[in-house]
Amino acid sequence: MSVTWTRRRMALGRFWDTFRGQRPGVIGLGILVFAVAAALVAPLFIDESVTGVVRGTGPVMAPPSWGYPFGTDESGRSILLMVWWGSRTSLLIGFLAALVSMLIGTVLGIAAGHFRGWIGAVILRVTDWFLVLPSLITALVLAAILGGSTFTIIMAIGITTWPTTARLIRAQTLAVEARPYIERSKALGAGHWHVTTRHVLPNVAPLLLASTTLEVASAMVTESTLAFLGVSANKTSWGTMLRGSYDWGAANNGAWWYILIPGLCIVAVVMAFTLFGRALEAVLNPRLRKAGA
Repeated sequence: MSVTWTRRRMALGRFWDTFRGQRPGVIGLGILVFAVAAALVAPLFIDESVTGVVRGTGPVMAPPSWGYPFGTDESGRSILLMVWWGSRTSLLIGFLAALVSMLIGTVLGIAAGHFRGWIGAVILRVTDWFLVLPSLITALVLAAILGGSTFTIIMAIGITTWPTTARLIRAQTLAVEARPYIERSKALGAGHWHVTTRHVLPNVAPLLLASTTLEVASAMVTESTLAFLGVSANKTSWGTMLRGSYDWGAANNGAWWYILIPGLCIVAVVMAFTLFGRALEAVLNPRLRKAGA
């Protein structure tokens, strides 16, 4: 057991040494650590009541000041506190929606690559059908039908964004199963479960990890878009704040802080996920690592 842990620590050390050479990825990781930590500790300092209209005690549409560093909204609520609390909803939906998408895409992608007969053909046809559907409109319709809640928004985004992952995992599964040791494993009596879980899944896991970080960014953008279009989880998020700024004419009234602050939060976190995901892919993918050497 000690030998195993020693090897894992050495592998983790080599990974970190290589990852540190990806400066954009390190910057993205730093932003993500700050954003996630801020969202996690938010309940220690504030609570959800800061988003309530009745708690708005400041001046209406006031610009940034010492008392309100990010200004106030149409109800006199602090934009800083709303952005801080809203990060919990935006990040939660982003992470969980990406997880749902990854789970569906991984299972169907491995199945489509492993089973070459009619099972694989059916999965491919279903994947192609979902690919041609406009994911944003489909998610909008699903969320509107299922109702506005955190769970329904997560499921609507996850169910409509898995085909790209399935295609990616299928291609990697085909490459893995073309290797000689897979044939030897099958000749020794290995079944479908053994091949897919012991050989295929560990080999596609690095690519899946890198893809997940990019999928979180996409899910957060989708959630913000849905919220701006009026389909939200009935909780304060960065997307609902942008919707509120539009409804109350922040642009016409010169309340640039109401639009800029939540918009910058979305851009910063999405960009951080993208930088981190690209760097992670470059480290974990041997071909990209060789190309960059």
